[in-house]
Amino acid sequence: MTTSAVNAESKQPLALSWINVAFFGTVHAVAIAAFWNFSWSAFGVTLFLHWLFGSIGICLGYHRLLSHRSLQVSPKWVEYAIATCGALAIQGGPIFWVASHRLHHAHTEDNDKDPYSSGRGFWWSHMLWIFYPRREFFEYGNYKRFAPELARDPYYNWLDRNFLLLQIPLGIVLYLCGGWSFVLYGIFVRSVLLWHTTWLINSATHLRGYQTFPVDDNSRNLWWAAILTYGEGWHNNHHAYPNVAKAGQRWWEVDMTWWAIKLLQTAGLAKKVVMPVTKA
Repeated sequence: MTTSAVNAESKQPLALSWINVAFFGTVHAVAIAAFWNFSWSAFGVTLFLHWLFGSIGICLGYHRLLSHRSLQVSPKWVEYAIATCGALAIQGGPIFWVASHRLHHAHTEDNDKDPYSSGRGFWWSHMLWIFYPRREFFEYGNYKRFAPELARDPYYNWLDRNFLLLQIPLGIVLYLCGGWSFVLYGIFVRSVLLWHTTWLINSATHLRGYQTFPVDDNSRNLWWAAILTYGEGWHNNHHAYPNVAKAGQRWWEVDMTWWAIKLLQTAGLAKKVVMPVTKA
């Protein structure tokens, strides 16, 4: 797609996707209904999978590993396993997620070129960008150009097409382990909590918090968002040094995903970990 074609596409009227509204609305409704089937063990499953799919899958895998290449992981099956955890988060396939995030960094807060620009307001950057999908960001033929190395990989192509299907074997395992309460809390409650905590990085951290580094956007460090997202809330640090593996740079900026990276490095599974060139 040429630049003029992209510009023309961005000027098309926004159209509400009722399919996306129905999908996300249904998951939210089931998650609310799940509170009538509460158990502490089921809630524990929610917390564990929120960490596994959120910190390991999204923050470490989709974000720091695949989007920014802040580290390398080997052997290859370890990288694939981490990316599969990201796909289980139901935030899109790896090619889609990485392409969107790279566009966000390349055109931060540009209302036409940033898929979830905070310049359009809190709710747009939080979730409305998904309800009003634009073809240049949501159609494979368009977004694959921004993650070409992933688009050449057969496994990442398969994940990009079939990430939703992974909920079926997950649901079976959860049911065998704890019945329907584990399914409700391990899939529906977990998904809703993980969606909104992840989306806070697109929305809240471009509105609230402090800036340690001068940048050309409104990205900010927001402590409570960092707690909910395992370190991603140190967003100003990240926008200042996007390819650095460690998001928290001051001693109080807790970054749980960084702990996982250090563990992988100690085990010899992570190498070429990019560190800050300067300290805040």
